[in-house]
Amino acid sequence: MRASYRVRVVVNLVNGSTLAGILVAAAGRARLARAADGLLIAERYKLPLPPAPAFCLGNVILTRGDRDAFVRAEALAAHEARHATQFAWCAGLVMLPLYFGAAGASWLLTGDFGACNVFERRAGLADGGYADRPLRPAVARWQAVLLRRRADRRRPVAARWQGRRRA
Repeated sequence: MRASYRVRVVVNLVNGSTLAGILVAAAGRARLARAADGLLIAERYKLPLPPAPAFCLGNVILTRGDRDAFVRAEALAAHEARHATQFAWCAGLVMLPLYFGAAGASWLLTGDFGACNVFERRAGLADGGYADRPLRPAVARWQAVLLRRRADRRRPVAARWQGRRRA
């Protein structure tokens, strides 16, 4: 195992996120199995929330299917492993309110919880089964106005007045 994965294992143990993952796995009557790079897979997770086919808490990846099927879905496995690293960088369970805030902002901007969520984007949108969505029309119009105003502020003052009539 690479040194960076060993560090991730230790950090997620110390920050409590892996313990939280083990407890949620137990609550969901999932069976724990070892996986590559210091990860644990909790297979056959039975609780209805969250509705995703897989999710991560610390170094524990919880999935509704079995371990072998999850490991064969290499892109999804890599996506969830990136979330394990994010838990280490975000001091463990502190990541949860940050993640939910980013998901809420993404929904407000696009109508999708993952499209503009910084955590999902950094973990690989497509790998996690998310699609890149455009901004909602009202948000896109607002963005265009702000970008135009920013561009106006960057132009020299003389250029701003050029072509305008004097009263």
